[in-house]
Amino acid sequence: MGVLTYTDEHTSPVPPARIFKASILDSHILMPKLLPDAIKSIQLIKGDGGAGSIKQINFVGGFAKHQIDEVDEKTLTYKYTLIEGNGVSDKIEKVSYDIKFEGSPDGGSISKMTTTIYTHGDFEIKDEELKAGKEKVLGLYKVVEAYLLKNPDAYV
Repeated sequence: MGVLTYTDEHTSPVPPARIFKASILDSHILMPKLLPDAIKSIQLIKGDGGAGSIKQINFVGGFAKHQIDEVDEKTLTYKYTLIEGNGVSDKIEKVSYDIKFEGSPDGGSISKMTTTIYTHGDFEIKDEELKAGKEKVLGLYKVVEAYLLKNPDAYV
């Protein structure tokens, strides 16, 4: 099994608690509303939303199942593992994400996401595929950020 780990960082003018609530705690409500052409629904299929729960994201072109490993509203951290569906294949066993939101000096936030991809055998992921995946994640954050900036009373 191969393991590839990388970390990305994104800054936002939105305070960390607001972006955490919107993009993590309320993602099942907000994401289908903001991205109806891409995300049909998000449902909890096991558990109560805490560690050990399984969340299914139903895309227009498929689905993905996430196992929630940790949710901490005090430290604004969220850890989950993509275990089935889009993104998992005969070449990729699973993908783990470790996300932390921190305050920035200007009152906004810094989000740090460490991604660990577990591959079957010696399969190597191409740089273009990594870049495309990173751009999708950044795109999701940008959509939530734009919503929060446009709606300053949401998630306060």
